[in-house]
Amino acid sequence: MLAPTAEFRPLPDDEVKSHTVFADLERAVYTTLNSVVCAAADGTELWRSDLRPLSDRLHGHWPGCALSLDEREVWVYRPDAMAGRNGPDRWVVLDATTGAPVAGVDLETVGHGGQQYRNPSDGHILLDVGEGQDGSVIYRAALDGAEVRLTRYPWPDRCLIDLAPDGRQFMTVDHGQADVAFHNYPDGDTTLVLTADAFGHHAEDAYVEWSGGYLTPDTALITIAGEIDPEEDEDLDDDEREWHRHYHLDLLTREITEFPVTSHNSYDLTPLGDGTWLTSDPSGHPIRWPAH
Repeated sequence: MLAPTAEFRPLPDDEVKSHTVFADLERAVYTTLNSVVCAAADGTELWRSDLRPLSDRLHGHWPGCALSLDEREVWVYRPDAMAGRNGPDRWVVLDATTGAPVAGVDLETVGHGGQQYRNPSDGHILLDVGEGQDGSVIYRAALDGAEVRLTRYPWPDRCLIDLAPDGRQFMTVDHGQADVAFHNYPDGDTTLVLTADAFGHHAEDAYVEWSGGYLTPDTALITIAGEIDPEEDEDLDDDEREWHRHYHLDLLTREITEFPVTSHNSYDLTPLGDGTWLTSDPSGHPIRWPAH
């Protein structure tokens, strides 16, 4: 059972949409619908950068933030199109000490939100923009002086699930949940694709969840889910008909074995890359499990 090592409280009236914490646990950065805020552990606001023009839309867009590898910059994904800011989505870089703008680039997306991943090998940032039913777009970027060097991967329909802890590959799941794939970094070349059939389930009865990730640099956890046909068991309610199974994949040998861990739902399992993983207790409190 994990215990807090640091606690940060948002400023009054701030509704947090995403957050990130400095390694020394002295400062945190979070986003609201219209601001990026840096706060100290005691609750003091250190700086605030507003996302202008301010949006009056309360739903459908969630700005995201991530620290650069050296923690000198904050990368902010701005879903400006869905926010109604009369412009394209933006990916901007702020000075982590002052909040001053450093660089920015327009994106060819109309996203609701975005997940960012820092690559430990070269400091590049990966961004997965979720466009709802229209799919998902993955970018890679680095700061070059006052410019953002941006690369867009060629797939319009793959969701970035995780980046390997050594940064040499990454894992995606098809937006329609037909398969899971593994790609070399940075070029994105696909090295392995697996459908539900590879895990012993018929593809028409099961699908790959948008969850899982790297347990170690050479192993991954993958979740397969589905629903029991009502005709097979009429006594089950909707929640009871849903099922999920976790699987362990050795990326070197490509051996697949069932991962016998109990989780409340198909997203209640988070591999941490060092051989350990998180689940939660019935109250939602995180539990860290050691490697065996």
